[in-house]
Amino acid sequence: MFKKVLIANRGEIALRIIRALREMQIKSVAVYSQADANALHVKFADQAVCIGPASSTLSYLNFAAIISAAEVTAADAVHPGYGFLAENAEFAECCKRCGLNWIGPQPEVMRLMGDKIRARAAMVKAKVPVLPGSGVLQTEADLHEAAERIGFPVILKASAGGGGRGMKIVEDKGRLVQDWGTGRAEAAAAFGNPDMYMERYCRKPRHIEVQVVGDSHGNATHLGERECSVQRRHQKILEEAPGTGLSDELRASFHKAATDATRRIGYEGVGTMEFLLDEDDKFYFMEMNTRLQVEHPVTEMVSGVDLVREQINIACGERVSFDGLKPRGHSIELRINAEDSESFAPSPGKITGLNIPGGLGVRVDTHIYEGYVVPPHYDSLLAKLIVHDTDRDAAIRRAARCLDEFVVEGIKTNIAFHKGILNHPEYRAGKVDTGFVGRLLAQRAASRG
Repeated sequence: MFKKVLIANRGEIALRIIRALREMQIKSVAVYSQADANALHVKFADQAVCIGPASSTLSYLNFAAIISAAEVTAADAVHPGYGFLAENAEFAECCKRCGLNWIGPQPEVMRLMGDKIRARAAMVKAKVPVLPGSGVLQTEADLHEAAERIGFPVILKASAGGGGRGMKIVEDKGRLVQDWGTGRAEAAAAFGNPDMYMERYCRKPRHIEVQVVGDSHGNATHLGERECSVQRRHQKILEEAPGTGLSDELRASFHKAATDATRRIGYEGVGTMEFLLDEDDKFYFMEMNTRLQVEHPVTEMVSGVDLVREQINIACGERVSFDGLKPRGHSIELRINAEDSESFAPSPGKITGLNIPGGLGVRVDTHIYEGYVVPPHYDSLLAKLIVHDTDRDAAIRRAARCLDEFVVEGIKTNIAFHKGILNHPEYRAGKVDTGFVGRLLAQRAASRG
């Protein structure tokens, strides 16, 4: 077992990992930028090292600074959390070259699944359904040939990317070349790689993901699925487990496809297979996240499995500790962000008052406190409100009650927007797809004239 783990991250996920390490009697090392000097992960870790100024490029994305912090504190492993360097194969390899254990999958598997075109090919070999698509689109001739073969509408995606960056939906050939050029520029700026590929565009899909776990002994299993269709601009806002309205047969198909693919690529660690589900209940592989997901707590709540502890144990060479678990009840996670509920503009600043909801079946993962100053340099996530109850309706009621108790003063948050989601009849009926939030916003705008 590891003796000391450095957490190459910040915020709530750094605290989440520190707590798991403390329970496993493993020492923790926090790294922080100058902007995070008063952050809770710095206060609660066994050791803390400042690694640079506020800019993430000069701190949380700085290989040399993080490796140096691990060396001076005699850490023997690195946990990347999510975001920042969590899916950076080069950083994982750098850790290994420096004699540090990497709490995550093998760099070569990270690289395979990080390349969306190669990942599609791997899924085809694993007999996992994929949408009709193309390889890298090198020329305008490639672009037109692929569109004619696939049929409009199509979606252009960055081979090295995710999160909606570089993504373009094209309804007809009139904007094909222009959108391809714009997407290439966005992909190059975001990922350092302009390569784009094309898939058939799936209208009104649901976003379903399966939590998978594999180990170095060839075992692969799953912890069920999550519903992640409530999104704004391709960024998840609310997630729940298990998925809503899925037949037993469809659910089993999701699980088998995800587990077979995990075993086929030899994946070691905790990861997520993400799928699109169309209106005909046909599903297609979208991507794999080779890390811990922001929404992992909903899976923990319905399974009783500590996924961070599982990651650490597997990185130490242990076998997966479970197989065939069935979900208990229903869980919902709401991402509480420092942003205006109307304009969605970021809202950094000092928190002057705070009340965190509680009670049976309530979990709040957060790094904020009264007096904390939310910096403008990083993402706007303040907290994750996670609730669990016997069924979905009860979980929604519990989430709504918790939102009424959740008070953050001094800055703006999206709590009011979450209340609108929970009260919307489409959401209550479980009839959501990835366009749900767009429709909700359009309805809100229309009601105001």
